[in-house]
Amino acid sequence: MKTRAAFFDMDKTLVRVNTGRLYASWRFSRGETRLRDLLRVSWWSLQYTLGVVDADAVSRYAARALAGLEERAFADECRAWYASAVRPHVTGRARSEVERRHRDGYVVAILTGSSPYVAGPLADELGIDHVISSRLVVNDGCFTGDVEALCYGPGKVTRALEWSALHGIDLAASAFYTDSLSDLPMLERVGEPRIVNPDPRLRALAKSRGWPIEIWT
Repeated sequence: MKTRAAFFDMDKTLVRVNTGRLYASWRFSRGETRLRDLLRVSWWSLQYTLGVVDADAVSRYAARALAGLEERAFADECRAWYASAVRPHVTGRARSEVERRHRDGYVVAILTGSSPYVAGPLADELGIDHVISSRLVVNDGCFTGDVEALCYGPGKVTRALEWSALHGIDLAASAFYTDSLSDLPMLERVGEPRIVNPDPRLRALAKSRGWPIEIWT
């Protein structure tokens, strides 16, 4: 018998901000990156909001920046960053909605274009057992600078279908929470699309389709 899942996007959904920009700002404040790098990430964030970002190119650029770095060291850094910079941006509504889905018997998962090193600490805090995300190639404990799988746009559907097959999930009976029109392929695969803090294009589409719009602050 198949069961239901509740999928949650991360950036601007569970977390009220874009975590990529937040990470770049955190590193800049510690003197670990340059102003032009911070501005580049800010530009990508704006492109993402406007729906014109080249997600594949951005992901590959970010992956190359990690080439040669130990996976364990990066994971430790992300946990420290999460504790000091990300946790305050997790909304109360996000916490309560995750708890409600658990109580109602849903399998809960974060479905994000980010990496497991970013989403993992959030999942741990919210008691979410599953993280479906982009994956980076690791060899001998170090990043190679390559992307193994990008979980973005139609890629989110591919990854969600793979995961659902393993866990006996019925997408037609499941819910997906997101802020971005880039997630439309996934919104159209679930039985319960949930629109949270939408970008302008998703807001317009949600209104035209009669999808409720929620603002989590």
